[in-house]
Amino acid sequence: MSKDMYKEFSDNVDREVAKLVDRTTRKAAQAVDGALGRTGAAGAFDTAHWQRRLDELLSAHRIPGAVLAVLTGGEIHELASGILHTGTGVETTTDSVFQIGSVTKGYTAALVLSLADAGKLDLDAPVAAVLPDFALADADAARIVTPRQLLNHTSGIEGDHVNDTGRGDDCLARYVDSTRDVGLTNPPGTTMSYSSTGYNVLGRIVEVITGLTWDEALKELICEPLGLRHTMTLPEEVLRFRAAMGHMGEPGEDPTPTPLWNMLPRSAGPYGGISATAADVVRFARLFIDGGTAPDGTRVLSAAAVEAMLTREVEMPDQWFLGAHWGLGWGLFEWDGARGFGHDGSTFGQLAYLRAIPDKGLAIALLTNGGGAAPKVHEALCRELSAKFAGVAMPAFGPSDNPPAVDTEPFTGRYEREGFLMTITARKGDGEGVLDLRYEGRGGLAGTFDPIVWHLTPVSDSPTRTVFAGRRNTKDAWIPVVFYALPDSTRYVHFGVRATAKSA
Repeated sequence: MSKDMYKEFSDNVDREVAKLVDRTTRKAAQAVDGALGRTGAAGAFDTAHWQRRLDELLSAHRIPGAVLAVLTGGEIHELASGILHTGTGVETTTDSVFQIGSVTKGYTAALVLSLADAGKLDLDAPVAAVLPDFALADADAARIVTPRQLLNHTSGIEGDHVNDTGRGDDCLARYVDSTRDVGLTNPPGTTMSYSSTGYNVLGRIVEVITGLTWDEALKELICEPLGLRHTMTLPEEVLRFRAAMGHMGEPGEDPTPTPLWNMLPRSAGPYGGISATAADVVRFARLFIDGGTAPDGTRVLSAAAVEAMLTREVEMPDQWFLGAHWGLGWGLFEWDGARGFGHDGSTFGQLAYLRAIPDKGLAIALLTNGGGAAPKVHEALCRELSAKFAGVAMPAFGPSDNPPAVDTEPFTGRYEREGFLMTITARKGDGEGVLDLRYEGRGGLAGTFDPIVWHLTPVSDSPTRTVFAGRRNTKDAWIPVVFYALPDSTRYVHFGVRATAKSA
């Protein structure tokens, strides 16, 4: 045997031994966890009970269809309810595929961390070190923004830059070329503001380093090792399966099908392009519960990379919508002392939710095909499931019966970012709340959707931030609206996890 052949043989043996050690260690740890009660499982999963509950909630809130997957006690339980399309009446089944929207960002983050794991990417070096032609409207910002800031949403890059650059394999390269005209919501590193644009830049970084398209890298580095056979990114792949149609409608109304199955371009892939079954979403979440290994013991991410993704990087101005902190790809929360992570996703007419509590071995994925009250369905199921199988209470958000008195004058005015205008005024006459928030398109998005008005009720006031709860009507779920200022005294509102500066 030649020296090179011996080295290859030795390396293969080392890899197989490492896999065996990983599997043995993980199984031993699971046995210990079970003995100590750390799995959080409280008896068997009562499928009939949870099926009734899912059916009841969908009926009450007029959601056409949904799939639910729950990981507890080391097993995945799948439920389906309703129909995939109100026009065809096709039944929802557990193998039905839904669009998961921005839950995709967790997958893109995992790809980026795998490259950092391999020593191929420095998260704290400028993006320009990998993408020399990377440009923004603010040239100084483009020179200093890092992958870490893209991952934790502190880059300041305007978050909703949508540009359909075609179906070709060069769509992401062309998309990133177009960011040279994209501005900032805030100086890099000064506050958290959700940026889908930044995740497309991360997707392009993955392509340049791996030599693959983002879609191919996702398959090779994440889906195949984890056995995600019902996770895909392209319409022609979705066509192989039962696919949910999106539906649009206000809370309390019967929603109607969207005109197209998917109105997101391929260039939206890294920030929102995945379609999957609920069980596959839970299988991906399990990667972070099992410390970076697949069920067969294959190591997909290092334990250090998993911990980095689940470590608090940024405190959120809004502590409730997606968690109190942000890590590298995930929103992070803590319920009764138990650390958790998650993400929401929305496309045109489809809403997706993922929550997981690693120390309790619990992960919950709910995928829905429309209806404005889907957040209420998710909140009810997540609260009940986390109480039952993790023994923790999911906190509720909303105003008290006796809201605090707040001086609203500092908050009224105009708040603007690229494409969007918020006008906040003192509420007149009787009705809910003390402020009205009018949300509409501006610039190129002017007139593209009807203005929306949220009524704001005070929740809390402090020297650093004032929190309101907003909703359009009594059928809506409450959403946090937070007013605060940067160290330079610039006033911001944090709404929908996006920071928008006061302009007048």
